[in-house]
Amino acid sequence: MALIFIAASLVGLLLDAIIGDPPKLPHPVRFIGNLIAWLTKRLNHGNHRRLKGVVLTVVTVGVTVLVVSSILWLAYRVHIALGFTIEALLIGAALAKTSLRQAAMAVYTPLVAGDLQEARTKLSWIVGRDTMHLQEPDIVRGVVETVSENTSDGVTAPLFYALLFGAVGVWAYKAINTLDSMVGYQNDKYRDFGRFSAKLDDVVNYVPSRITGFLIVLFTHNATPHSLGKRMRRFLRDAKVHPSPNSGYLEAATAVQLGVQLGGYNQYEGVVSYRQVMGEPLVSLTRAHIRQTIAQMHVATYSFTIIGVALLLLLHYFWEGLGWN
Repeated sequence: MALIFIAASLVGLLLDAIIGDPPKLPHPVRFIGNLIAWLTKRLNHGNHRRLKGVVLTVVTVGVTVLVVSSILWLAYRVHIALGFTIEALLIGAALAKTSLRQAAMAVYTPLVAGDLQEARTKLSWIVGRDTMHLQEPDIVRGVVETVSENTSDGVTAPLFYALLFGAVGVWAYKAINTLDSMVGYQNDKYRDFGRFSAKLDDVVNYVPSRITGFLIVLFTHNATPHSLGKRMRRFLRDAKVHPSPNSGYLEAATAVQLGVQLGGYNQYEGVVSYRQVMGEPLVSLTRAHIRQTIAQMHVATYSFTIIGVALLLLLHYFWEGLGWN
């Protein structure tokens, strides 16, 4: 199955690049979200909310795995070509590189036209912070931080699990990621109920986020006068100041490579929040950094894919040589 997973992942990546998310078709994440919302309404009250949160996670991931496994089992039973096609389509649907680029460009385009109001509105579609008061540098920062973080969450982490476990693995990951986005909040409503989902999301993103951060520092365009060693030290230091154990590795890598400063003050529903800064402000954030961050995403995605596929092929043929397959 290893070779099928690799081939289906490559085709899925190609499909995402060509098609993206067809706007008129319901995305599978919507069905996962509906299941989470239905379970949350019935479980998130009364006592034992942490235990109920575990039940939520187990049921959501379990149902997702069962449905995807059943679809693939039936497809492969009909014909291996049909099974492979469905596998590749399901993997492609789990990747968000094209939609992430489109969302970033939807903010970039009105910025170029000088329409700050439209840029603020489009930014509000992809971030949780208040946007209606933001000026261009903070609008750009919102896009850069979002693209950086989601380079792992939306692209390389799904690819990681697709290469290892195929469509079943990638959709188990997407279920966990969707759980975190819906119930993984540190507020009175979700602090206990969403705790298990949030911790599990931290676990499954641990390896992909760090690999992706290193790839950004190693292979993307360096806009600073600093050596690789100095940039790597700054990257590793700044990554740890982010409140997320994983997102910091993406945002710190981007800040270091672009020579900009990320983090700082944001406002959420009128409440001002401060997050430790990452990187050093060698240059001010401008709209051009949106395109540069998108370019970083492409480089990180393809270098991640090439290295991942090469390693898996080496392991496959090594095991085959030992007669372990």
